[in-house]
Order: sequence, then C-alpha cells, then structure tokens
Amino acid sequence: MRYVLENEKLRVEIDSFGAELKSVKDKITGHEYMWQADAAYWGRTSPVLFPFVGKLKNDSFLHGGQTYTMKQHGFARDMEHQLISKTDNRIDFKLVTSNETLEKFPFSFVLKISYELAENEVKVLWEVSNNSVDKHMHFGIGAHPAFNCPVHGEDSKTGYQLYFAGLDELHYGINSTTTGLYLNEEHVLPLENNRAVITPEFFDKYTYIAEGNQTNEIGLEDKDGNRIVTVLFDMPLFGIWSPEGKNAPFVCIEPWYGRCDSEDFEGTLKMRPYDNSLQAGEKFNTSYTMRFGA
Repeated sequence: MRYVLENEKLRVEIDSFGAELKSVKDKITGHEYMWQADAAYWGRTSPVLFPFVGKLKNDSFLHGGQTYTMKQHGFARDMEHQLISKTDNRIDFKLVTSNETLEKFPFSFVLKISYELAENEVKVLWEVSNNSVDKHMHFGIGAHPAFNCPVHGEDSKTGYQLYFAGLDELHYGINSTTTGLYLNEEHVLPLENNRAVITPEFFDKYTYIAEGNQTNEIGLEDKDGNRIVTVLFDMPLFGIWSPEGKNAPFVCIEPWYGRCDSEDFEGTLKMRPYDNSLQAGEKFNTSYTMRFGA
C-alpha cells in the first residue's frame, strides 16, 4: 500500500512493500525527482538494502557452521513492512523476524524504517534491533535511491555533474561486471571544484564504491550547476551507480554500512568487511537526508 507525506513544497509517496520511497514531487513545478522504476532500465526506485549490501560470494554466507543462501542486497526490499504510525510529515514501518527470514538469516531482529518530511528535505531513519536472547547478530544496511537525470528533456545525462563535498579526488573501488564481487584495486577520479562531469562512458563499466568516509555530502547538478538533489549522510562508504552501458536516465547515490564480498573473500559472516554487530538486546540507529532542489 502507498502512503503520502505532504507539505507546502513536496508530495512524497512511500510503499509499504519494501518500505520503499517511490516518489518525491515538487508541488510548485510538478517535477518528479525519483526514478519511476521502468524495468527496461531498473525496476526499483529506492530500495532499502538489508541485511546485506551488495552480493555475497557464491550467494551465501557461513555462520555457526551452517551455510545460508542470500541473494544480492538481502530480503527487506522484497517483503511487506508493517505500518507502525503515520502523521502528515512522518511515517514508521517495521519488519520482524519470520520463518521465512530465519531460513536465510539466523537472527531474531526488528528493522524499523522511518521517513520524515520537513521543508524540502526527506530524512530516512533506520533502527536495527537484535531481539535474540543470546546471539551476537551481524548485518549490513544501505540505501539505493535513484534520482531522475537528466531533468530538462535532454537525450542523456552527459554534462551533468556530481559534487563531492571537500574532495579534490575520489578514491574508489569497483565490482566485477561478471561476478558482481569487489575487486581489490584502487582507482582515482580527479575532481575539479569538487565535481565530476558525467561523460557518455561514465557509467559504462561498474559501480563506483568509495570507502573510508571520504565525504558526507554528495550533490547531483544539471549542466548549469543548478542543484537537483543533495544527499547528506555519515556512513563509512557509498556507491554511485547507473546501469552499465544503458544510458539510463537516472543516477543512484547510495550511502552504505556494508558492501559486496571481495572475489577472494574466504571466511565466516563476522569476518566480512564492514560487518556491523549487535549483542543481544542492542540497537543500531542511523539516518541520511535527501534535500531536493537548491
């Protein structure tokens, strides 16, 4: 079911399936900021990635001597979430352990996903609780919002810009186009005035995976430098993606607590890079904000 948050500036729609943000419209201009899930390019808009970000090696993980199967980005994006509460400017959902999740993920958890609307900003809040009596829980969580680009009727997003606050160059890794797993090699993207200009081949080969808390603010701008959206976050890494070689009319800016396995990874669940762990009864809270327009 879709729910609406609304103020004098924005109209926001969130679907209870996946607790996924589906639409953010400017109420004055009518502009839709979010990608509308055309399956010809990518059939999603802004899925929440839980309990893993990216792809596991062999689509599985080892924990407690048992192997569990898990597809890319986990299961939360493909499940119905329960509505907890709603006001005009906030909505809260939860996903709880079930027999279905226990087959894939051997922990008792509660995932709460909330959206807050204020002025021209949407804040996304996540809370992960370990409800196990005696199990130490391991997980990842991440965002995957896709923003329409170009926005002025151009044939492509060539000439649009990505702004990385405080950076002269972006250090990034990539994932393999064949396996989807992380390649242990570093690349450098030079920036001019903290910006990278999107070229025709910019998204031809891979996802940009930036580790090391390099920035906490990324902006998407049109050819004239007008800000379309700003993503504000405090997370250890992020991804920048648009479907490889498709000239897709959107760009994803993705703050993460986790990433895909490396091609050479061998180990148990708790040995995965960027593992987040909770003792029994503990909670993990974080958030990020999308600011639409200038």
